[in-house]
Amino acid sequence: MKTATVKQLKDELNNRSPKELLELCLRLSKFKKENKELLTYLLFEASDEEAYIEGIKKEIDDAFQQINTKSYYFINKSVRKVLRRIKTYIRYSLKKETEIDLLIYFCRKIQKFPHTNSTSLHNLYYRQIAIIKKKVATLHEDLQYDYGVELEEIQQLNISMY
Repeated sequence: MKTATVKQLKDELNNRSPKELLELCLRLSKFKKENKELLTYLLFEASDEEAYIEGIKKEIDDAFQQINTKSYYFINKSVRKVLRRIKTYIRYSLKKETEIDLLIYFCRKIQKFPHTNSTSLHNLYYRQIAIIKKKVATLHEDLQYDYGVELEEIQQLNISMY
């Protein structure tokens, strides 16, 4: 089966009735958890982005508390899993401010995490800092300043990781 392009899908959806669109959305939500999560975000959480961010931060806190600290392998694996989940939530939002907020929060959690002697964890941390810098550069000047201050705070605390 050949997958249709976005334009083809858009044209076909324009030709459908609202009832058919509702049925298609519900059917789509049954196939993948991510589809259902995206629909949940769009319908219930997109109107209050701050509450959405706070909910994700609580989930990040829980995930960091549940990390198995018996070996660096499990720590790295768990931290990568948390980051992968954050990236999924960022894709739902599509807002740069949300992405920057969540990544900064993630970096602060890594800094406060007691087992940060792993080289791969340090590399993951520095990659996220580089991504944040890139994203901040594309924002409005006022937001660049605000996030720049937060980024400076993170980088000053960075020394304590060693």
